[in-house]
Amino acid sequence: MRQLLDTVWQRRGTSWLWDEEARNQICAASEVWSLRQFLRAASNWPDDLPSNDSKTLVVAGLDGSLDLLTPDDAENWLDDVIKPAILKFQDEYQGEAALVFWLPTGYSRLKVQVSTDAVSWLCAAPHGQNQIDFGRILWGEANAYPQEILLHDGGKPAGLFHLRIT
Repeated sequence: MRQLLDTVWQRRGTSWLWDEEARNQICAASEVWSLRQFLRAASNWPDDLPSNDSKTLVVAGLDGSLDLLTPDDAENWLDDVIKPAILKFQDEYQGEAALVFWLPTGYSRLKVQVSTDAVSWLCAAPHGQNQIDFGRILWGEANAYPQEILLHDGGKPAGLFHLRIT
């Protein structure tokens, strides 16, 4: 998977972030929206986003919601609810704003298949033996496009970034 040292993820595209230092670069904890707020706003986006000089929306709760669902229900929900909301966000801000999903446990839960760059979500108990085909659902297996966010050269990935989901 390609790596990204640039800060473009702070202003554009969609990211799945698990590094607290990275999150603190773009927002204060009080500016983070719940997943419920995000889904409600999908029909009436605000003119000004809460973070990063109105360039970024950080959303928490995706991980907890996925953990409450069976793997099949989680895949359907990602496809039927989350992806359309992401697409609406992209359309509303015409690609000139960043949507960041805060996933504190994402480093151990989002797995990248090295040979194909396919991205999977590792389910929690009682479905811990299952994986959700995260990349196929959200970006249609366009595996050349997501990039690992790095805060500094040689550092651990802070998250995943995708410039535009189609």
